[in-house]
Amino acid sequence: MLKKKLLAIASLTSVGFLPLAQAADHIQDDRWYIAPFASFVRTGGDRDSSDGWGGGMGIGKILDKHFNVEVKGFYEEFGGANGPWSLTGGTADLQYYFSRDKFSPYAVVGLGGMNSCASANCGAGFIGEAGAGFTYELHDNFLLRSDVRYRYNNNLNAHVQPGTDEFHDMTVNVGFVIPFGDKPKPAEKHEAPVAVAAVSDCSTQDSDYDGVNNCLDRCPGTLKDTKVDNTGCPVRLILKGQHFKYNSAELTLKAQEILDGVAANLVSYPQKNDIEVQGHASSEGADNYNMKLSQRRAQSVVDYLKMRGVTNRLMAKGYGETQPIADNSTEAGRSENRRVELIWIEN
Repeated sequence: MLKKKLLAIASLTSVGFLPLAQAADHIQDDRWYIAPFASFVRTGGDRDSSDGWGGGMGIGKILDKHFNVEVKGFYEEFGGANGPWSLTGGTADLQYYFSRDKFSPYAVVGLGGMNSCASANCGAGFIGEAGAGFTYELHDNFLLRSDVRYRYNNNLNAHVQPGTDEFHDMTVNVGFVIPFGDKPKPAEKHEAPVAVAAVSDCSTQDSDYDGVNNCLDRCPGTLKDTKVDNTGCPVRLILKGQHFKYNSAELTLKAQEILDGVAANLVSYPQKNDIEVQGHASSEGADNYNMKLSQRRAQSVVDYLKMRGVTNRLMAKGYGETQPIADNSTEAGRSENRRVELIWIEN
């Protein structure tokens, strides 16, 4: 029964850790080391003996981030029905480390030979071991180590123990590892300085010449002569000059070019304010006629802006000659009064 239990423990312990293997991200350590240890031996029932103690020494080398190779010798003894037992042997071990860190678990397999003596009966045979353990680093040159191993021993017909030459034992080893030399250290990383792009001073720039610097301008690209608020967003635009054919609401080519710029600006920098398009007239002609003409001209501007893709809510309103901004007694003043205004209504 003990034989089956030991086999199961060794198999599950050595294989069960394999999926946990992780690549270490440390610089390569390839030092030699010595590893003295003490052992507790849990003997199998086929020896007809009690448990015992022993010790030994290993000499090994770190190959890479996962593997160590090691040669070790040991001596163990315990009592039994046929007299005291003594075991002297050695193995060549291969250790697989799942990670290299302060705490480093590993699996191990080993093959070797052993001389077994029970009282005066001695015989040489071979052994195979499998198990798992760990190291715990206290210092770069001093690590604690422990492992548990299943050991198979065949004495090759030496008849040290009457009835069988095959034995199944378990050993628990506790000791330490002393690497030779300094532990390799990762090279210091020198990061190249990151070039910082020069940042222009926006507080001194006014790209659209509206009187508000770029740092504060929430509505860049406003048209020339547009009245803006303190955030650079338009509140009023006056279109002056001959924008309509005489006595008509039909836009001139010059007016269409100006409105193309207005539409492009509203599409590129959309403010979703409602806009009232106001038509104004001079004092020439009858009041009622001027009122209707200014309404039609305001509507003509609204229709043109919508055709150019403006999505703001546009409202046309004619004011006739009721809101002059210049003296109607002069031609220059009357020209100022014949105008269209776009008023951004604050929502």
